[in-house]
Amino acid sequence: MAIEVRNGKWQGSVGGIVCVPIDKVWTLVSQTKRLPEWMPMVERCSSLAGDDDEPGYVRLVSGFMFPQQDGERSWIKERLVSLDSSSHSYVYRMEASNVGLDGSVNSLKLVDYGDESTLIRWSFEINPLEDVSEDTIVDYLGFLYKSCINKIEGAIEAASRNVSPP
Repeated sequence: MAIEVRNGKWQGSVGGIVCVPIDKVWTLVSQTKRLPEWMPMVERCSSLAGDDDEPGYVRLVSGFMFPQQDGERSWIKERLVSLDSSSHSYVYRMEASNVGLDGSVNSLKLVDYGDESTLIRWSFEINPLEDVSEDTIVDYLGFLYKSCINKIEGAIEAASRNVSPP
């Protein structure tokens, strides 16, 4: 995992290769309704405004991303900043949350790695947090996002088993 500081923000990135063609990976990761299939910590993802493939789209993600002292689920309201299907990439900005990550930006980029494999690169930029060390939060986010990357191949296999032939 890479860690760097730029513009006063904490940054990190993780990556991984899945043995699935890029178009199948993109179909999974670019659809909001499919988020719980490959994000193990997400229970629900709801559309709040706009179309999920258009910049300005707003969604509410909830689940157990970050443990809460009151036992409640974490929630994050995210706005789609950009989505480019031709380059297999998108960027979301966290606008509001109960986890302190307001203003954070997540970017996902897929690269055709050949032999029907896809390189997934997930980078993030967060505002510094009080009472939390940079290494701790960047490592935790890296762990969360890497767990999502690791689940993609299985999610695609499970979805293909659930589709009945025409």
